[in-house]
Amino acid sequence: MGKKVLILSSSPRRNGNSDLLCDRFAEGAGEAGHQVEKIRLAEKKIGYCTACYACRNGKCPQQDDAPEILEKMLAADVIVLATPVYFYTMCAQLKALLDRTVAIFPRLTDKKYYYIMTMADTSREMLKGTIEALRGFLDCYEGSVEAGMICGLGVYEKGEVREQPVWEEAYRAGLQI
Repeated sequence: MGKKVLILSSSPRRNGNSDLLCDRFAEGAGEAGHQVEKIRLAEKKIGYCTACYACRNGKCPQQDDAPEILEKMLAADVIVLATPVYFYTMCAQLKALLDRTVAIFPRLTDKKYYYIMTMADTSREMLKGTIEALRGFLDCYEGSVEAGMICGLGVYEKGEVREQPVWEEAYRAGLQI
């Protein structure tokens, strides 16, 4: 039986480069027999954490889509965190969701994670802040494993990623979960 794979695409652009790499990863994972679900965070209402800690007593007072996504994260075996790189870190949509995991802390354990990142810059060094932020999130949850990193560099216009070697890399990563 395959694994449950949850892809969290945080690109605000439908069919943007990171969003397309999510689809390509999903294609490979699906062909390998895994159960794949992709959630586009831009299509969800996710408020930022207000540090009220009401979630510790049962329920976040915000009426949004975050609790449903958090439950899917808990149920997943593999989680893909996909983001375009803005100002050398993850975009706000992904950061808002990751901050909301305080509601399920420390239960989000023993997951494998893949990162998908895209940016217009061509220097891999410019991913450093994004990678550190994603790794910082994983450090907070016991048993989290960084399983792979898919980096689309030098892509800005929608669809440019299809012409890069990372296009096949995303597919192969999905196949090899």
